[in-house]
Amino acid sequence: MKKVENMTVLSNELIARKIYKCVLSGQLVNEITEPGQFVHVKVSGGTEPTLRRPISICEIDRAQESLTMIYRVEGKGTKLLSEKRDGETVDVLGPLGNGFPIEGLKPNAHCLLVGGGIGVPPLYELAKQLVSKGHNVTTVIGFRSTDDVFLEKEFAILGDTYVVTEDGTSGEQGFVTDIIKKYQLSCDRYYACGPRMMLRALETMMPENGYLSLEERMGCGIGACLACVCDTQDKVSYRKVCTDGPVFPVGEVVV
Repeated sequence: MKKVENMTVLSNELIARKIYKCVLSGQLVNEITEPGQFVHVKVSGGTEPTLRRPISICEIDRAQESLTMIYRVEGKGTKLLSEKRDGETVDVLGPLGNGFPIEGLKPNAHCLLVGGGIGVPPLYELAKQLVSKGHNVTTVIGFRSTDDVFLEKEFAILGDTYVVTEDGTSGEQGFVTDIIKKYQLSCDRYYACGPRMMLRALETMMPENGYLSLEERMGCGIGACLACVCDTQDKVSYRKVCTDGPVFPVGEVVV
C-alpha cells in the first residue's frame, strides 16, 4: 500500500560524480514488496519545484526501517535533495510501480543483471534478494568514465561483476553488450535497467527471458497524468511506466 511519509534523512553523501547516496528512515519501508519499485520525492516544502522526483530504491533494511536511494544531480530538484542533511525530513510518496519478479526461477538459477548509469541502483536490492534465495548472479554495469562508477564493490560481493566504461578508464572499454558478447554470458533470466538505447540493444541481443526497467520522467507517479505513457510493441495500446511498470517483460513495450 502506497503512502506519504516525512522520512528522516540518516545520511546523504556524494559517492561518484554528481551521484549521491541517501539513506532514509521511516515506516514506509514496510510497504515495499518487490525490488525495482520506486519512490516519488518532494524535495522542498514550497511550490518550487512543483513536481516530485521519481527515484529508484537501491536497498531496503526492514530491521532498521530504512531505504537507500542513489540519485544523480541533474537539475534544481535533485540539487535541493543533495543539500539535505542528517536529521532533516523528506516528503516521500511510495512505494510505487511494479518491480522485478523473482518468482518462477528454477533452483540455483543463473541470473544476469545489466545496468547502465543511474539505472544501476535498483539492481542491487534485486541481486541481494536473488542471492538470498540461492540463485547465482552475474552483473554487468556500464558507465561513461571512471569518475561515474559506483556500487562495483557491493555487487562483487554477491557474484561475478563486470565493469565497462565508454572511455576505458575503469574496467573494460565499450558497452555492456560488448561484455555480454565477449564473455558469452548466458542466463536463465536477465534483468536490466538503464538508458533506452542500452535496453533496445539488449532486447535485440536477448529477445526472451528478460525484464526491462524503464527510466522515465513522470508527473503524478500514480497513473493520473499520463505523462509517462509508452507504446506497446503491438501498437494497439499503451502502458503507464509509473503504474504498469517501470518493469516490463522484454517484448511488451517499445523501448
